[in-house]
Amino acid sequence: MFEAAELGRKISREDFDAMAPGLRTELLALQQQLREADFPVVVLFAGVDGAGKNETVNLLNEWMDPRWIVTRAYGPSSDEERERPEYWRYWRDLPPKGKVGLFMSSWYHHPLIDRVTDKISGPELDERLERIVHFEKTLADEGALILKFWMHLSQKAQKKRLKSLEKDELTAWQVTKQDWQHWEMYDKFVAAAERMIMHTSKGHAPWQIVEGADPRYRSAVVLQTLKEAITKHFAARDAVKKVNAEIKGKKSDQPGALASQPSILSSLDMTQDIEGAEYNQALQEQRARLAHLYHAAKEKGVSTALVFEGWDAAGKGGTIRRLTNALNARDYQVIPIAAPTEEERAQHYLWRFWRHIARAGRVTVFDRSWYGRVLVERVEGFCTEEAWRRAYGEIVDFEKQLTDHGIVMCKFWLHITAEEQLARFNARGEIEYKKWKLTDEDWRNREQWGAYEQAVNDMVERTSTTDAPWTLVEANSKNFARVKVMRTVADALEAALGKPGKKKKD
Repeated sequence: MFEAAELGRKISREDFDAMAPGLRTELLALQQQLREADFPVVVLFAGVDGAGKNETVNLLNEWMDPRWIVTRAYGPSSDEERERPEYWRYWRDLPPKGKVGLFMSSWYHHPLIDRVTDKISGPELDERLERIVHFEKTLADEGALILKFWMHLSQKAQKKRLKSLEKDELTAWQVTKQDWQHWEMYDKFVAAAERMIMHTSKGHAPWQIVEGADPRYRSAVVLQTLKEAITKHFAARDAVKKVNAEIKGKKSDQPGALASQPSILSSLDMTQDIEGAEYNQALQEQRARLAHLYHAAKEKGVSTALVFEGWDAAGKGGTIRRLTNALNARDYQVIPIAAPTEEERAQHYLWRFWRHIARAGRVTVFDRSWYGRVLVERVEGFCTEEAWRRAYGEIVDFEKQLTDHGIVMCKFWLHITAEEQLARFNARGEIEYKKWKLTDEDWRNREQWGAYEQAVNDMVERTSTTDAPWTLVEANSKNFARVKVMRTVADALEAALGKPGKKKKD
């Protein structure tokens, strides 16, 4: 695979200097056009030590406007990062739409090193590479342009390059003992890299192997590839928008048809209730139990993520308040999810949820969540049908990363009947301190009851998994709902604490 990158190709200084002004002008123009685009550009640099990754990244920042470039390089994970799923730090650093992100020692680094040092087997490497494929496809499906450059040197050329760097006082610091150790394992690196590139070079995120011996040649290849890729991506995005507009124009909404379909919600016994002294006793028991289990989870570094979805006026807020009453305010955070902000709209829809994943031992409560993509965005037409259908798999993958890390996840749909909702709406309008809760949007959403019910049915059917199941809560009785939610969370913590915690590798 790498033989074509060991041919000793060069570009003369005269040829490079003649090409540079025009290419630089074109890149700057594209960057200005990109600022108004609906996609980010993600550029990864990996390869042989000394093959020019740092120099190329520096050149890109020099030639283009660095204000619209995000540059990230990764070392060993910090304590803060180890307490979260592996991909948390990469999601955190993704460039927003309109910017270019340059990544070194990124999500490919640890799998490659672990394979070369025999910490993992070939099949284990493939499993981790498949995680990368899913990650990159999730970004690409939302519009991101992904480019990956493997900067290559032959073993002989690498030795020459490292010695040259060591001789210069200004660059000697770049060469470490680890670089020479890697050089001695050159054949193992090449074999692992070949397997990695073959597994992860996809149409949505291709690898480009760049011969790195001549700095002008490698610079020309990277710069020209970047220019052509951005230009083509603009054209591809325009074509996608045109097709989506045509599909949307031909499609007719049929909420009535959806309303006639039976759903999982219709099977719930909505008469269940608990009152008076029995309720107070049950609430106190579950609160005490939850407090004990939450403290035990904190000591073991076990985090909890709670997701609350449900109809307007179903009692999510009141249930959350009773639940958090059992916790220490220092250790939990309630995240209310509304329409995305300007900053959030500039990112992948999952980005704003990744950023709220808590450190070990904390509790995060999402008052509405990432399921907005397959609920409100689906029903109201805020995203394409292709996007919300694709989201089921993206969400299951997201939640699996959390639960694989050892996070306890509980997801609740608080269900009330249409008649109960109407009664609560009317009651809100008569109580001064609750009037603010009732909006025109609540009444409008009520008209789409059938469409939402079918969306909920599909959501539960496609995203309720063993490690992240949905709990459907019969919430016509607020008392019954609160006790059921607290008992479910306590049961989940109890089950998790009975199992050995999963440790994440650095």
